[in-house]
Amino acid sequence: MSSEKNKVLLEAINESLGTETQQIVEKYGELTLEINRDKILSVMRVLKEADQFLFTQLTDISVVDYLTYGQADWQTHKASSQGFSRAVNQSATMDTSASERRFAVVYQLLSVTYNVRLRVKVYLESDLPRLKTVSEIWPVADWYERESFDLFGILFEDHPDLRRLLTDYGFIGHPFRKDFPLEGYVEVRYDPEKGRVVNEPVSIEPRTLVPRVIRQDDWVHSSKPLSEQTDA
Repeated sequence: MSSEKNKVLLEAINESLGTETQQIVEKYGELTLEINRDKILSVMRVLKEADQFLFTQLTDISVVDYLTYGQADWQTHKASSQGFSRAVNQSATMDTSASERRFAVVYQLLSVTYNVRLRVKVYLESDLPRLKTVSEIWPVADWYERESFDLFGILFEDHPDLRRLLTDYGFIGHPFRKDFPLEGYVEVRYDPEKGRVVNEPVSIEPRTLVPRVIRQDDWVHSSKPLSEQTDA
């Protein structure tokens, strides 16, 4: 989206929705509109139906889990001859499970009439995150919201058929949440003695195989040979 289109869209949002929004961020040529959860239906109807917007297409709904956001268990500043730095320290774990802005539901909107896109973001708390469904405004939201409910546990109020979409019947938990273990809680296998598929507690021991590494980029363009870029 050009900066001129962003400017026109931003002026229209401020004029029509100024009191309904929390903040508007422009970055990388894209506009992100943040709104309160209780304003979701009123704002979305205006964005779809008002002549100055006409965002008639909802192209996607996604969810971001901000648990442990900004934290890193492995922080390094140099590259060793073996690749990863050898001296790493595990950082203290912060409890952000009760955050009021743990989840963000993100809507991607497209206006074919004006050839512009807009991202709308709504933050939700960690404990029972709830949000009104927009399936009455954009029917395609039906399955997007079911996916968000299945994987992240977002409850969309007044949804016509809020059931799991990707996980199996009887699945417990929401696998895309950051506090859901990578190995899961149960494993599925075929039992030849019982002649059927059974669910059992997972037998894999949790362990860190590939660390999350934060490293400065300046070493990439260093004039030193890689063998000299070792840690102290």
